[in-house]
Amino acid sequence: MKRQDILKGECGENFSLEPLGNGIEIYVSKNHTFGTDAVLLSHFASPKKSDTAVDLGTGCGIIPFLWFRDKAVASATGLEISPEGVALANASKIKNGNPDTLTFIEGDIKTPFECLKKGKYSLVTCNPPYKAAGAGIISESAADKKARHETACDLRDVIAAAAGLLKFGGRFAICQRPERLGEIFSLMTEYKLEPKKLRLVCKSEGCEPWLVLVEGRLGGGKGIRILPNLNLYKNGELSEELLEIEGSYINGSKSK
Repeated sequence: MKRQDILKGECGENFSLEPLGNGIEIYVSKNHTFGTDAVLLSHFASPKKSDTAVDLGTGCGIIPFLWFRDKAVASATGLEISPEGVALANASKIKNGNPDTLTFIEGDIKTPFECLKKGKYSLVTCNPPYKAAGAGIISESAADKKARHETACDLRDVIAAAAGLLKFGGRFAICQRPERLGEIFSLMTEYKLEPKKLRLVCKSEGCEPWLVLVEGRLGGGKGIRILPNLNLYKNGELSEELLEIEGSYINGSKSK
């Protein structure tokens, strides 16, 4: 079956190609696209070329593909509960030469060891739902509920999965809303993921943080590094640092 036929079976006609720069393009849909937070998380995770990585709730596979674009890790596996998301990611894999360094698996963050091995990976990331179950106005579509609200998994599920997948000394990177930072620290500590790096993301200088990026290390010692705030805009324009982080993606998008 052709790639487009597989996608039509899962997404209908509702999919398109998004350029990431450096010749890499990925398929996205209305239900499985990505935003600045995913790009920032992929960068904040500071991947190493020796890393064997897992991205939990990978959606369309954006984080593994950003790493693939930059030749940043030895291998990356995306775990996604939605068949549509997995179909998009696998179609993108074929589109980009079917690299054996990328794998996309349909599976549940709550039961990750049904398809992934315990204690095997050196880096795990997750861009999870930001709203706790029952918090705020519930999104109308089933896909939006899973993406934005903790209906399919919660922070404990995510952090427990990451801790189980990591080797001793492995790193876990997550992005979340700042108001949930206390929960993140508490759960990381419970699962022996010592918080080691923190960065707040603001729309512009002087604004309250919009996003928090946290890294924990399995079995790490005490002590956390707090990075300078990342401001997305300066004088109404994208900041130099954001341009540097998003560089080839922005250039790819402009040439679309």
